Amino acid sequence: MTSNKTLHIDDEGAPALQATTPTQGAAPGKAAAGETAASKAGTRLWSPLFVLIIGMTLCCFMVGQGINAGTSVYLTHIGEGATLAGVLAGVFSVAAATTRIVCGPLVDRRGRYPVMVAGMALLVVGTLVPAFVSDAAALALCRVVQGVGFSAATTASATAAADVLPLSRLGEGIGYYGLGQALAMSVGPALALFLVGTDPAANLFFGLAAVATLGLTLALFCRYEYDPSKLPSTSTYRRMRNEARRSCDGSDGSDGSDGSDGSDGSDEYTGTAASRAASHVATANGTTSKRRGLRSHRAAHTSSILEPHALPGALPMMVISPAFGFGIFFVGLYGTSLGIGNPGLFYTLSAVSMILVRLKSSLFMDRVAPLKVFGAAVICGITAYALLLFSATSEVPYYAAGLLYGVCLGIAAPLNQSIAVKNSPEEHWGAANALFLLATDIGIGLSSVAWGLVNDAFGFSAAIIGVIGCTLASFVVAWFVYPKRLSAKQLHT
Repeated sequence: MTSNKTLHIDDEGAPALQATTPTQGAAPGKAAAGETAASKAGTRLWSPLFVLIIGMTLCCFMVGQGINAGTSVYLTHIGEGATLAGVLAGVFSVAAATTRIVCGPLVDRRGRYPVMVAGMALLVVGTLVPAFVSDAAALALCRVVQGVGFSAATTASATAAADVLPLSRLGEGIGYYGLGQALAMSVGPALALFLVGTDPAANLFFGLAAVATLGLTLALFCRYEYDPSKLPSTSTYRRMRNEARRSCDGSDGSDGSDGSDGSDGSDEYTGTAASRAASHVATANGTTSKRRGLRSHRAAHTSSILEPHALPGALPMMVISPAFGFGIFFVGLYGTSLGIGNPGLFYTLSAVSMILVRLKSSLFMDRVAPLKVFGAAVICGITAYALLLFSATSEVPYYAAGLLYGVCLGIAAPLNQSIAVKNSPEEHWGAANALFLLATDIGIGLSSVAWGLVNDAFGFSAAIIGVIGCTLASFVVAWFVYPKRLSAKQLHT
């Protein structure tokens, strides 16, 4: 008799494997064929909701990247200097990072939909108002609203993306989800610079507010928490909800039902009520089941502000983020100082390679051991910055560095985010995503100040060597903190 492997949640809320026995009397060949068909149906990534979430993310990051790129140019049109631009950038960063702390548990307790919609609505308002005001204090307040809205929307959408994906392909799916961010890196700044160059320059805010409004419209349709039947039957959120239904109905699933009969049950379980009920799911193991239910119940109602189980993904990302911070804020300036003909092409090439590697992520994400995948990303990152050191005599290494930089970012970000999420209880996924995004914000924000100081004191070469050191250190951190139980072999045995 053969046995299949099914995914369940262990005592600590982490994914684990449980052996189940197929129906007795079934022919091995037919069982294998049925298992293959079931696995294909159970790992479907693409659904209308997932496409909506990617589209909303694209709009949100286009606005965020566009505002960051266009505000400094707009301020010169109204007679302000670079100092105000720097202050406003700092205000946005602080507001976004602070909001992450609040939004994590809010997403877990109140649901993804209300936080996502509220965040996009704030982003619309915060982007539109600067078109009518030019006072420095008013602009600073608008940047606060933009930061809060951007942070709330992205935290909720990242959690929503994890909800609608099958857990066994979460890394690959998050890679596709990140396509919105990758496209925004290229499209957002280009659109902003075009708009701010028109007459009047305030068209920058009108145009980006229109993009934010489109994102808000898409967010309004992401109501899966109120009708889970619209999700694929094996999406993480729906599986969790079906387990909750069986638990509350007093069934342990021994009747052969998988809980994916297509009934929505929306009259009984909606919104985060399903998430809270899912915390009571237990196996038919008497006292152990009761202890697990009580522990999960307490955890669901005392959600951590920042989920500590997400640290194995957040820490390596925070250490490697200085490499991405240097790329975002200083590579263009570095290229200009070298006399590169088109330094902005670095970002275009990095966006292209990032998109390509994420489209091909099914070949390695969730299939190869995470440490090996991250090691490949680290090698690409170190090579990219080594090429920048040799760009003084030729433009070719500079542009090649852009390609490898995009590969590094395209792998490292979704990989570490999937580890942060998989290692955390589902009822705390909002807090897990908040911690991961906060770690990224801290790594990029603090390092940007540090690289500026190093560059002024010792030059770009010293800063680039520091970036290479951070990239190498991130692999050392991953070596120690990556959870062994989330290896690809475990998830696909």
